[in-house]
Amino acid sequence: MDMEPTLAPTGRLRIVVAGWEGGGNVPPILAAIEALRARGHDVTLVADDSIAGDARAAGAHFVGWKRAPNRPDRSAASAPVRDGEWPDPFAVMAAWSERIFLGPCEAYARDLIDVMTVRPADVLVASDLLFGSVLAGEVAQIPTAVLAPNVSLSPLPGHPPFGPGFLPAANAADHERDRAVAGAVEALWNGFLPHLNAARTSLGLTPLARVLDQMHAADLQLLATSAAFDFPVAGLPEDVRYIGPLLREPSWAAGSGVGFEAAAGPRVLVSFSTTEQGQGAVLARLVDALGALPVEAVVTLGDMLEASDLPARPNVRVVASASHEAILPRATLAITHGGHGTTLRALRHGVPLLVLPMGRDQNENAARVEYHGAGLRLDPASDAGTIAAAICRLIDQPAFAQNARRIADALHAEVPARERFVAEIEGLAARRRARPTCAA
Repeated sequence: MDMEPTLAPTGRLRIVVAGWEGGGNVPPILAAIEALRARGHDVTLVADDSIAGDARAAGAHFVGWKRAPNRPDRSAASAPVRDGEWPDPFAVMAAWSERIFLGPCEAYARDLIDVMTVRPADVLVASDLLFGSVLAGEVAQIPTAVLAPNVSLSPLPGHPPFGPGFLPAANAADHERDRAVAGAVEALWNGFLPHLNAARTSLGLTPLARVLDQMHAADLQLLATSAAFDFPVAGLPEDVRYIGPLLREPSWAAGSGVGFEAAAGPRVLVSFSTTEQGQGAVLARLVDALGALPVEAVVTLGDMLEASDLPARPNVRVVASASHEAILPRATLAITHGGHGTTLRALRHGVPLLVLPMGRDQNENAARVEYHGAGLRLDPASDAGTIAAAICRLIDQPAFAQNARRIADALHAEVPARERFVAEIEGLAARRRARPTCAA
């Protein structure tokens, strides 16, 4: 018999959130926690110790991973995978799958089950890449919502396969391309099916035929992006919801006081990954390109590089961190690797983008920027001359800024993402409470 979780007497939900230190996925998790706490719900975050301080500041009870991998800090030395050390994106994805996403899925599941035994939960908010977090919800029979801090990992109807950054298919050759790549991506995931099925068997569940079927065990898939940014969808699956981008500045970036100094002229913000992706070389070429142009630029590095690692140019200021919310209202252009948070924050301010994707979800975000005419994408190996030409095109041709502002208008017209997220979690709990159960 399915045991129904019950609300606390006050009507407050008890919510367990699964998280991990993946760089750009952390601010949406913290934004989700702040939204739930603002509604008075009790929240426990189970995540890497590197997130503990921010989680507690957001109002969550924090529990670090015990069996599962646990990063003590955000340094490059503690990263389980350094993307630049692998020969191609498939090898990078396989490494992440082995070390975080799927290899330790039983450890993640058991850690969460232990927490929910001590701190009973009404709802579990799982991670779209921690397959063990969804497995824990299935074992514990807890209403489970998967939070994806970006576009859908599983392609939506009419979308190309996730990963290469293809535009939607326009002809028969494109459809054949999509089928071939989708098969290769499926094979990569299913290479880890023995890990997943061993965990399921150990936890008393039947094996699956596909790795991605594990995500269907969740009640909801919540995409923290916007339909206005995504490709058009040929019918959204019933359990998938767009909630809008959960944007939140990291504590170490907010309030830095760094901004543009010149009163006029094009102003450019440059921001690449806060995690290790081998971005030093492309940032050096970007500084060279910007140094030769009549622009003012601010480059934010995060913890992975020092300003001394890059060439010095009088019109380019290189800093460890800065508030993008303070800089973007005056920016003419943003240049980025294509992380979802940076991309959507720029678009929310109507700022066009030059995207040089380096892997992960970045090719997908770059493709959507290109599709909507809100910017350009370049190979990160492009030389300084090619980069400079793209920057000039984006500044000189007003259509890019007009299309970025069109997306900004759509984003501002949406119900705020935090409100939509809380409404989905509360609705999930209410539906599960109202569901008929078998008599004892």
